[in-house]
Amino acid sequence: MINQYSWWKNLLVVVAVVVAALYALPNLYGEDPALQISSNVPGGMSDAAIGDVKAELSRQGLTTKSVDLEAHGLVVRFTNTEDQLKARDVLERRLGDDYILALNLAPATPDWLRSMGALPMYLGLDLRGGVHFLMEVDTAAAVQTAEERYVSDIRGLLRENKVRYLAVGRNSTEGGVEVKFSDRAELSKAIEAIRQEFRDLVVDDFDRGGASFISAKLSEAEAAEVRKFAVQQNVTTLRNRVNELGVAEPLIQQQGLDRIVVQLPGVQDTARAKEILGATATLEFRMADDTGDVEAASRGRVPVGTRLYDQRGGGQVLLKNRIIVTGDSITDARSGIDPQNGSPSVSISLDGKGGSKMHDTTKENVGKPMAVVFIEYKTNTKVVDDEVVKVKRKIEEVINVAVIREPFGNRFQITGLDSATEARDLALLLRAGALSAPIEIVEERTVGPSLGQDNIDMGFMSVAIGFSLVLVFMAVYYKVFGLVANIALALNLVIIVAVLSMLQATLTLPGIAGIVLTVGMAVDANVLIFERIREEIRNGNTPQASIHSGYEKAFSTIADANITTLIAAFLLFGLGSGPVKGFAVTLSIGIITSMFTAIMVTRAIVNVIYGGKRVSKLSI
Repeated sequence: MINQYSWWKNLLVVVAVVVAALYALPNLYGEDPALQISSNVPGGMSDAAIGDVKAELSRQGLTTKSVDLEAHGLVVRFTNTEDQLKARDVLERRLGDDYILALNLAPATPDWLRSMGALPMYLGLDLRGGVHFLMEVDTAAAVQTAEERYVSDIRGLLRENKVRYLAVGRNSTEGGVEVKFSDRAELSKAIEAIRQEFRDLVVDDFDRGGASFISAKLSEAEAAEVRKFAVQQNVTTLRNRVNELGVAEPLIQQQGLDRIVVQLPGVQDTARAKEILGATATLEFRMADDTGDVEAASRGRVPVGTRLYDQRGGGQVLLKNRIIVTGDSITDARSGIDPQNGSPSVSISLDGKGGSKMHDTTKENVGKPMAVVFIEYKTNTKVVDDEVVKVKRKIEEVINVAVIREPFGNRFQITGLDSATEARDLALLLRAGALSAPIEIVEERTVGPSLGQDNIDMGFMSVAIGFSLVLVFMAVYYKVFGLVANIALALNLVIIVAVLSMLQATLTLPGIAGIVLTVGMAVDANVLIFERIREEIRNGNTPQASIHSGYEKAFSTIADANITTLIAAFLLFGLGSGPVKGFAVTLSIGIITSMFTAIMVTRAIVNVIYGGKRVSKLSI
């Protein structure tokens, strides 16, 4: 008897089909409008807070489907978006500033499936709805910031080496750092020290207005590295900020040399997403100069080594040029209330290096004032000579000046913020990391959930039409064998969905196009096999021998055709971006699964129908 699979092959087919059905099943349950609540304080969501949430929702008459404590916070599910939005407004007032509330869509997968790790595949922006941002990084500002750091570093180096100089500053027109000298001998010592300490700087000297100068500029290679690092660092920072927003499966990637694409599927609160992603807030800690004359400085007579800053509450203050630590050293930030006066505050934690600098500075300056400088970049659009011009402004203001009562290091608190909302947002931004360079949103596109649903409906219709046409053709032309191929084709679709779900891949509209193409290509293998079987029958072979030869001889042709298509799909994935990658992923998965279903699954079914029997004729 021939054409019978061994038991392990039949078991493999059955297990593959059952597992695929289980892991594809979550995609049938859809999603619920949800409110994700995460704690802004150590320890996460407390039992008391969870009780408050449930009690407040019940008091307001808001019906929930479930309230579950998950890894990323408390998830409250609703039956409609109206209840979801109302609950957000109610709970924001109830919970206060210690909690972050994010609107989202949560999978409605049953617990028994989730316990097995079965989750639905993610839907891309074009299917689920959400917001798309194209951001441009101001890499010139990153180079400027690097040069400003060198101003402080060079000043410190010259003091360490006891080199006398008149002034150190950045050349705002030509870039680079300029050091002014009255003595050529001191200039020579400075050049030697700077070249030895900062090998990435191109150092030259020149004379101007009866004085000697050193010009220290970043080399082309170093400037390019600074710009590249700024973009990469911003990508990382934006990822951290998106994680704070609680968005599932975001897309954040670099595009070109200085642009970043951010896609947030399922985000409904687009205004807050834009506000958090585009914000560029950071902090600087500097010692205040309590001996300088502020009034004289406001008239232009600023003491050497200091700078005049505006205070948020009004007035001005002199601060020393030396920066103690910046926002880069902040490892954690939590908003709260100052117990002494009840004003909003942010508790700061520094890394080891920043904490050490802060401790050394505060230890040496007990009894002296220290200031917190809030820095933010804003872009305004103006019309100049009938042309739209974007003007970038750097806003620096002192939000807090306090006398150092005792030395402190890694942990301390800042106050002087306008509101609890500002304290919460500042804590979020500092916790997620400061942007290395300002970013500007140059393109914003919002896809509504209804449009996403329309895309899903059209995509499903295209798959259904293509699938139906193939089913009818195969059943009419190849009869029983055609029905076997149709069963394999249906299983192929189930396995593709299951694999995408297991990989937690993101399905987009181009991805659906890849599935549609796979549906058409999946039966190619069966057509080759069935035509080979018909040819063997015409040559006079027995039905059983024809089945065996058909599968055996068609395999090499099927493998060649699919491998070449798979190579093309890999190239599309490697060289393409965004939508092209989505198409390539589904096409690749479809090719691999179609080979399994077209060869192994159909052979197993044919063996059940015809294998081990005396057959005089095949229905093909």
